[in-house]
Amino acid sequence: MNTYDSSRVAAKRAQSEQQKHAGGKHYPSAMPSSATNWISVWRRNYLVWKKLAIASMFGNLADPMIYLFGLGLGLGLMVGRVDGVSYIAFLAAGTVASSVMMSASFESMYSGFSRMHVQRTWEAIMHTPLTLGDIVLGEVIWAASKSVLSGVAIMLVAAVFGYASFPSMLLALPVIALTGLAFASSTMIVTALAPNYDFFMFYQTLALTPMLLLSGVFFPITQLPALAQHITLLLPLSHAVELIRPAMLGRPLGNVALHVGVLVVYSVVPFFICAVLFRRRMMK
Repeated sequence: MNTYDSSRVAAKRAQSEQQKHAGGKHYPSAMPSSATNWISVWRRNYLVWKKLAIASMFGNLADPMIYLFGLGLGLGLMVGRVDGVSYIAFLAAGTVASSVMMSASFESMYSGFSRMHVQRTWEAIMHTPLTLGDIVLGEVIWAASKSVLSGVAIMLVAAVFGYASFPSMLLALPVIALTGLAFASSTMIVTALAPNYDFFMFYQTLALTPMLLLSGVFFPITQLPALAQHITLLLPLSHAVELIRPAMLGRPLGNVALHVGVLVVYSVVPFFICAVLFRRRMMK
């Protein structure tokens, strides 16, 4: 091999090392690089969603509205009043909370998985100054933002029909946002571990559905056995319901510190866990 060929081989090796280093330069950082970089990820997702906003909102609202008016008007005729209010008014608050849970979870699972694994959008973004932590934080806040839209829309419908009190229901707005963050962050752990879309069925069946039934959405938690009532203290949805329902019904809020504290833990701790899991996955 002559001097020219040796120089060319050395140059190619150096270029390869530089590309490898450049392509992976953001992988080691699983944490956000700044307090505002996530906005770029959020804005990117918003611009894509805006093109299909009407269809997306309709899909997010159809299912909870069926629950609200189907069960509220139908089953409500047999149940009568619950906790001093009509059953549909009781159900409305639970429907708001459950809608936030479902919207945040589905966005984090299916849409987040598509951008991360199928479309490889995350890999493209990591060739910019953004870190993996910035992307994950942007995805979590984006999923929470969509869930807030769903929750607020249902709450407004309930208010129009007289099933929510104004202005006390405004106290539910920060709770709705915090609930969205809690479920978006928690579900990102599932997304980080999922090999394919089918994996999400386990989470829906074993986590979301039992939580929906045990968290006071359709009936008071006090109707459950004592052991089940203690279990509900570990479920984020039950704490969201306990804050949203009195706010919508114009009643005093109780144990606010406990309920908010649990939702904050579910928002923060899973974020760090999923960030580490995503880092391991993206490094493979």
